[in-house]
Amino acid sequence: METNIVNGLLIVKFNMVQSIALAIVTYYLGTLIRNTFPVLKRLSVPSPVIGGLMFATLSAILRSQGIVGFDLDTTMQSFLMTVFFSTIGIGASLALIKKGGKPLIVFFFLALIVAFGQNIVGIVLAKATGIHPVLGIIGGAVTLMGGLGTGGAFGPYFENLGVAGATTAAIACATFGMVAGSLSGGPFGEALIKKYNITVGNHTHLVEADILGEDEEVGSSSKLLENIGYVAIAMATGAVLSDWLSAMGMTLPIYIGAMMMAAVVRNLGDLTRAYKVNMGAIDIISDISLALYLTMAINGLKLWELINLAVPLMVILAGQIVFLLLFSWLVVYFAMGKDYEAVQMSVGMIGFGLGAMPNALVNMAALSEKYGFAPQAYLLVSLVGAFLIDFANALLITWMGGWFL
Repeated sequence: METNIVNGLLIVKFNMVQSIALAIVTYYLGTLIRNTFPVLKRLSVPSPVIGGLMFATLSAILRSQGIVGFDLDTTMQSFLMTVFFSTIGIGASLALIKKGGKPLIVFFFLALIVAFGQNIVGIVLAKATGIHPVLGIIGGAVTLMGGLGTGGAFGPYFENLGVAGATTAAIACATFGMVAGSLSGGPFGEALIKKYNITVGNHTHLVEADILGEDEEVGSSSKLLENIGYVAIAMATGAVLSDWLSAMGMTLPIYIGAMMMAAVVRNLGDLTRAYKVNMGAIDIISDISLALYLTMAINGLKLWELINLAVPLMVILAGQIVFLLLFSWLVVYFAMGKDYEAVQMSVGMIGFGLGAMPNALVNMAALSEKYGFAPQAYLLVSLVGAFLIDFANALLITWMGGWFL
């Protein structure tokens, strides 16, 4: 740990190992607080957000008072981010996608329209409030359709391209979206059921393994290591693909190549049966990498950068909520069949369209407990929200962001 004086302020610099250790400590602090206050769990606020924001807030206060500033090593953030998105790519099984059929294509297309619409709403409101248009995209599909994972990836990406405050704005918008998605999804579904007098009933129960094919236990450390190998191969070959795309003039976030090659690794194994990806092991790798990289990203937030962005971002986010609720009602509900399954798909769209898949599943589960299970809705929402939209959204964000950079 190094210390030095910069402009009269004592700066404490954490090295790579110390930054990781800090992330683990703040993550478990967030978990402790989350378990202590059930409302945080009910709103699906993740532990990295709770613990990380506490440290970032403390850091901002100490810096503003001229006491001490912290400088965290970010070396591992890029690596962990690429690991996480590689696990998303490995989940893209063509065999599972085929189960969705035509309704899956329709629902996926609707999710793409939402992502595009969120960016347009964000850009328009960003210009209206006098901030950089890219911050409107960050307050759009980057953090709402994309959630914390995509926000944590694209924030630094856009900041490196000259958009000041992009990372801090991304985390703030993603956190707001998760809370808004958790609060609005259930009441929205209830309102649709009552307004259209939807017939509901108990449907045949499907466990999550039937939907996502995740019915395997890890079993042993060797099995975990084997699947770490699949992720590593995807990352290694993905780096080559990314370099090739860059040479062709396509500037994309570093994780895109790894995510694409991870999908190839998964489906090559499914097709040839030469090897089998264990999704239980992949889930462990995904959970660890996401928790660490998000906590590290939030620990390092410069919260003072939000002062001048607070009002514009609130205007953008308010507009996004109105847009998504109207779209889910007037488009998703009617396009997907105007029945209980359509209600659940609309609720799911609000969940992952404002936050992340956990939001969608929590909202849908709340309705399922009262009105019964909706198997088709769970299948389509899980397939689109868990990984299909991440592929398309990343390309969409890069394309639309390029309009202003």
